[in-house]
Amino acid sequence: MAEIDLTPTKAVVDAAKRGLKLREEFGRGGTEVGLARGRELAERRKLTPETVKKMRAYFARHEVDKKAENFGDDEKPSAGYIAWLLWGGEPGRTWAERQMERLEASD
Repeated sequence: MAEIDLTPTKAVVDAAKRGLKLREEFGRGGTEVGLARGRELAERRKLTPETVKKMRAYFARHEVDKKAENFGDDEKPSAGYIAWLLWGGEPGRTWAERQMERLEASD
């Protein structure tokens, strides 16, 4: 069985970089874990299966954040939006889900 490449896509990297920029600009959004994840993704490091699993769990828990005022607004972003981006944003959610499906199928 071929190894599954767990290197984030450019879209995931770009979302994390945007999250880091907004966090710096607005001084909010994301925990220390989220900040570390944002840096890891922005550097396009190959992830472990455990990290991809954590990403999928994060997005499942925080789907509700998308209902907050200013979610998706780069001019006045909600803290939840910034945190969401630190984890790779919508591209990260889709990518993590797809990678977990592949990992689970290869077990």
